[in-house]
Amino acid sequence: MDIVPLIDWIGETQTGALFGLVTGIVFGVAAQRSRFCLRAATVEFARRRMGPSVAVWLLTFSTALAWVQGASLLGWMRVEDARMMAVTGSWSGAIIGGLMFGVGMVLARGCSGRLLVLAAAGNLRSVVSGLIFAVVAQMSLHGSLAPLRDRLARVWMTEGGTNVNLLHALRLPDWSGFALGLALAVLALVVARRNQIGAARLVFASGVGFAVALGWVLTFSLSQVAFDPVTVTSATFTGPSANTLMFFLEPNPALEFDIGLVPGVVIGAFVASWIKREFRFQGFENEQNMRRAFAGAALMGFGGMLAGGCAIGAGVSGGSIFVGTAWLALFSMWIGAMATDFLVDQRGPIGQPA
Repeated sequence: MDIVPLIDWIGETQTGALFGLVTGIVFGVAAQRSRFCLRAATVEFARRRMGPSVAVWLLTFSTALAWVQGASLLGWMRVEDARMMAVTGSWSGAIIGGLMFGVGMVLARGCSGRLLVLAAAGNLRSVVSGLIFAVVAQMSLHGSLAPLRDRLARVWMTEGGTNVNLLHALRLPDWSGFALGLALAVLALVVARRNQIGAARLVFASGVGFAVALGWVLTFSLSQVAFDPVTVTSATFTGPSANTLMFFLEPNPALEFDIGLVPGVVIGAFVASWIKREFRFQGFENEQNMRRAFAGAALMGFGGMLAGGCAIGAGVSGGSIFVGTAWLALFSMWIGAMATDFLVDQRGPIGQPA
């Protein structure tokens, strides 16, 4: 893919922001139409159900694996160039942060990515919770919570100055990641068939995984021709939410992939909800739900930054390139969410709307 003419036309930073915008729009449309939600999947699983939310999440995760690993095999990206793989990871951060994020997304009734999609569809609860998430994430990155995050992350770090590539650590062939993605996709389709999920929802679920691969390929392509260093990254909402917030507060903000990603998700989810006539304003049911949502958003903001990513960033984007700490963070999110549902919501209705 020759992107040099585009760079010559609008510039490198603008191209990066445009790539983030495109990735975000694809993600927003697909996530809104598929109702992709890790929180809903963990709740179903905790209540011994392999329901539609589990099927959608599993299909998204598996297709992300297949798309990304396929792109790697074709030479369209290099996993080792991804920022998540190229920097030192934190095992302790993945465990503690993942658990906190899992607790938070059950309390807030949606992970950070899901809150963004819901906010674009008129959910005012998600708007406020998303702002709290972004503020706490920024505090954890550069503010008053940064020292605590740093201390917790340094308890147990990966060795060698880089993260762990699970495929290499297990001495598996390069094609094994692609094969695992296909195998999990078959399992997802079996679960989907049992739940009588329509073809359209399945296509959009795989579209979320495609958006993750699109982000990796686009940023890698830009990094190969740009004069200035470019971060090879993909869909994630902890850092980008904080960066987007500061973009509108700083006097001289810089454009990058992250700055285009969040508005792209909002645009995509808004258009999808409007076309399907699903856009409607919603608020908090009562004061208790408001307090719960605020606490959950704060836990996700700190937990996601400590874990190195949110349910999308670590759970799908990082998982798709087999980053060791990302897989551990994802596992911890499942444990934290399931435990919270068991202890807090086990008497509530299954499939409580997000």
